Amino acid sequence: MKGQPNIEELNKIASQVRRDIVRMVHACQSGHPGGSLGCTDFFVALYFHLLRRKDGFDMNGNGEDIFFLSNGHISPVWYSVLARSGYFETTELNTFRMIDSRLQGHPATHEGLPGIRVASGSLGQGLSVAIGAALSKKVNEDGHLVYCLMGDGEQQEGQVWEAAMFAAHNRVDNLIATIDYNGQQIDGPTKEINDLMDLKAKWESFGWEVIESDGNDMNELVKALQLAKTLSGKGKPVMNLMTTAMGKGVDFMEGTHKWHGIAPNDDQLAAALGQLEETLGDY
Repeated sequence: MKGQPNIEELNKIASQVRRDIVRMVHACQSGHPGGSLGCTDFFVALYFHLLRRKDGFDMNGNGEDIFFLSNGHISPVWYSVLARSGYFETTELNTFRMIDSRLQGHPATHEGLPGIRVASGSLGQGLSVAIGAALSKKVNEDGHLVYCLMGDGEQQEGQVWEAAMFAAHNRVDNLIATIDYNGQQIDGPTKEINDLMDLKAKWESFGWEVIESDGNDMNELVKALQLAKTLSGKGKPVMNLMTTAMGKGVDFMEGTHKWHGIAPNDDQLAAALGQLEETLGDY
């Protein structure tokens, strides 16, 4: 997308994306609305304001910033933002989770959906992939950045910490990772399932530069991501601990794990849409 929308415009885009999310999940009666709604502001800020993109799409991503989604179950928000930012037509959102659709429940590559460079959703693996891509950029003397998003429940996976150690040891300083720190996972609050304790201290002890942000305040979030960019290239990978509310934007979905992976019924869809302004036109 050419140009950089201001904060007000970004918020309007985010409202439309949230409408897309609840409509997509409702239409197929399947999917993950909670985390998608919570991370909407992040995706909008990234794709409409931060990413340095080139025209078109290719799998290698040379000469541009690239992004990997590790917690692939929040595919609805990614598909909406990819479509709204020009990777494919928004009408294709109608096919979410349908038979033979390119918009599978978890992102996949075999159907050639623009914007998707790796299948994801097997939690714990995305950071490793992002590190590999970042090292490739270094080898190719490509000065662009690699971004990665993980869930907080995902921090219970051992591979995350192997990757964290590797990235710091190898000075992968062209990588900016973000954790969706909403305190919820599929079975309940993270503190009750397997307490994450002090994530900031943990990532710092693993040798990362750590910043914190409010992932549902667009102005603060954009500033945090811009700060992360200034911290790159200085010998350390960067971690953005991003606090969000699961289900953000729909009052009866906010702050609870219960909307991790269920779809709204007709009445709930109508209630949700009543809280979300249509700003770009529904697909």
